[in-house]
Amino acid sequence: MLAELLELLRLKRIEQNLFRGQSQDLGWGAVFGGQALGQALSAAAQTVPADRHVHSLHAYFLRQGDARRPIVYDVDPIRDGNSFTTRRVRGVQGGHAIFSLSASFQGDEPGFDHAEPIRRDVPGPEGLPSELDLARAHAAVIPEPLRAMALADRPIEIRPAQPLNLLKPRPAPPRRQLWYRAAGRLPDDPAVHRYLLAYASDFNFLITAMLPHGVSWLTPGMQVASLDHAMWFHRPFRMDEWLLYDVESPSATGARGLVTGRFYTQDGTLVASVAQEGLMRNRQPR
Repeated sequence: MLAELLELLRLKRIEQNLFRGQSQDLGWGAVFGGQALGQALSAAAQTVPADRHVHSLHAYFLRQGDARRPIVYDVDPIRDGNSFTTRRVRGVQGGHAIFSLSASFQGDEPGFDHAEPIRRDVPGPEGLPSELDLARAHAAVIPEPLRAMALADRPIEIRPAQPLNLLKPRPAPPRRQLWYRAAGRLPDDPAVHRYLLAYASDFNFLITAMLPHGVSWLTPGMQVASLDHAMWFHRPFRMDEWLLYDVESPSATGARGLVTGRFYTQDGTLVASVAQEGLMRNRQPR
């Protein structure tokens, strides 16, 4: 599974700044937002010198993508400066832009250093059941259309500190912590770890904004979709070592929810920050 995901994110180069990526169906027919993030960042990184690494990205999800069809990524090399390199990427499917991303790259440079510390009251990943373990334990109640995908091996192992029942959600504070790790050894290329983290950052994110309201994306009548996504990469990390994703939602209003997150290594090093606003429309108000 991990090898298939890496192949999905590597893309096929069809022109100097043009790439094609296949799509994966995670069970609902639409393109997973993390796939578009990871593929677009991969396309951008392949047009940038290897000694410059992405430090920020800003993306918009413009249209729902079809998971049965590939996506073409058109990279615009808008700036190659002395310190920073900037790329703009447009994801196209069926002749329409479905996704756009801007990313900035920088070489290693010394400077001031501080970071928000990791929460110390969160249990470590050892001993926590994974999402796959939890799905297999409750296989009988998973809806048939989602069961096969929910019970399949996964390229990213996720161990939630606070497991959720998405079929019967209960109101809870809008904050979660989850441990993430690639399910296998990865190559040493830093770009691979960054675009794989971008891919994984969309899992378990917007659901945090729904917690106070006792709903999930599986609740009848809920229309849920990512609208935009921003990410900042602070320090080196490996995606094949445990990372803590500390997620919270400061606001929900106007059928939109805002979520923010931080990724930490097990020793407490802050390596990336994430923010997203998403659609949370309840078509059957209670």
